[in-house]
Amino acid sequence: MKRGDIHWYRFSKPNKKRPVMILTRNSALEWFSEVTVAPITSTIRDIPSEVALTAADGMPKACAINFDHLQTVSISKIGPRITSLSPKKLADVRTACLFALGF
Repeated sequence: MKRGDIHWYRFSKPNKKRPVMILTRNSALEWFSEVTVAPITSTIRDIPSEVALTAADGMPKACAINFDHLQTVSISKIGPRITSLSPKKLADVRTACLFALGF
């Protein structure tokens, strides 16, 4: 598991399995029992706090990473990896995350 990986995760509320992108820095992953993730949704709003993904990015269908709803979750509940983002997409992630956090 590393920053930029997209994994399945089952949220308890609502009881729904969805992809999430790992945001926690790689150097901290071995020390933490929880990671910060950004949920991925099929609702694409085309706003600056989202990053759109497609099949070209390794996703099953068009979707968007939503940086307005970051969460910290248990590593033990992280499911299988779906894909890893390219350096170009990670640059887009940085921009969207900074926008969402108001930096």
